[in-house]
Amino acid sequence: MLGVAVAAAMLLDMVMLSSGMRESFGSLLVTTGYQIRLAPRGTLPFDTDASIQAGTGLVDSLKALPGVAAVSPVLGGQLHVTHAGHSVTAFALGGIAAVQGDYDVVAGRQPAGPNEMVGSADFLAAAGARVGDTVMAAAGFDPELRGTTGLRPLVIVGRAHFIYTPAGQRAVALPLQTLQQMEGGSAWDRLSLAMVRADSGANVEALRREIERRFTRVSAISTETALQQVDQRLSYFRQLALILGVVSLVVGFLLVTTMVTVSVNERLGEIIVMRAIGVARARVVLQIMLEGVALMTIGTAAGLALGLVTGRYLNGILSGFPGLPAEIRFFVFAPRDAWTALGLLVGAGLLAGIYPSWRGASRPIATTLREEAI
Repeated sequence: MLGVAVAAAMLLDMVMLSSGMRESFGSLLVTTGYQIRLAPRGTLPFDTDASIQAGTGLVDSLKALPGVAAVSPVLGGQLHVTHAGHSVTAFALGGIAAVQGDYDVVAGRQPAGPNEMVGSADFLAAAGARVGDTVMAAAGFDPELRGTTGLRPLVIVGRAHFIYTPAGQRAVALPLQTLQQMEGGSAWDRLSLAMVRADSGANVEALRREIERRFTRVSAISTETALQQVDQRLSYFRQLALILGVVSLVVGFLLVTTMVTVSVNERLGEIIVMRAIGVARARVVLQIMLEGVALMTIGTAAGLALGLVTGRYLNGILSGFPGLPAEIRFFVFAPRDAWTALGLLVGAGLLAGIYPSWRGASRPIATTLREEAI
């Protein structure tokens, strides 16, 4: 029974793994309602240092397109922040608070003024700062002058949860123009990406194709396109899940077959007596098959609970991969996963009882009774 439970746990985990990360990634992309993301041509958002020039004109042109509800421009960079003797480096996002889709404010408010910002809990802890403090922030370091560039005081007006950053990453967000001014030079009117939210009922894929046709210097990635790329990159995990799932199903089948065979051999005299007094062979076979299903069902019930525990543990390990957003989950439980695993294993238990039960019920009655008596 323990072996059946372990097989059931592995099967459930593999069913969750085969579709879990795709569903988790898809849910993450549509958290804020933006279905299309624009990046410099041939790149992914923040994949390289490439940027979109003349960002203001691009945003205005996107807003004028039919089917576009909102556009959120984003500039990525780094800030070197000093406060109360603490100096930390943080990933910085410049955006427009009214339409941003990168973070949720947990405490305080959105950065509305030009010298305001919000920070993640990890950033605030590392800098030793709190909401309401003023910090000195620099956008870069000049090796020739051996000094910081773009230095200015910023007021922390809120604590935020950043949706797409890895666990433990220090992150801050401030107005787009503020970050552009701090970086200076070529950073002016530059964007790392732009997110587009389509009108309700609009054809997202058609809008994506129209954007790529009109704006040849950017790549437009819809949620569906991103999921297709995820499927390609996660094909190894899906193949591994399929192989291990089949192995666990075969192991469960063999275990139940062995248990039913041993049970039939031990009760062969009882089975033959039932046949001798007129019990139909099909009824005997059905009874033994139901016993196999009962064994598999009990083991599976324990295995599903074990699978949820092990899935959560393994998810904690895999989610620690560098660069993965903290919200990504590899093992995502859905009721249909449990029903799928239960159905497969119960079906395997049913099949496992067919051969030994039929073989036992088909033995010659007279000969078998004589052998049992001797």
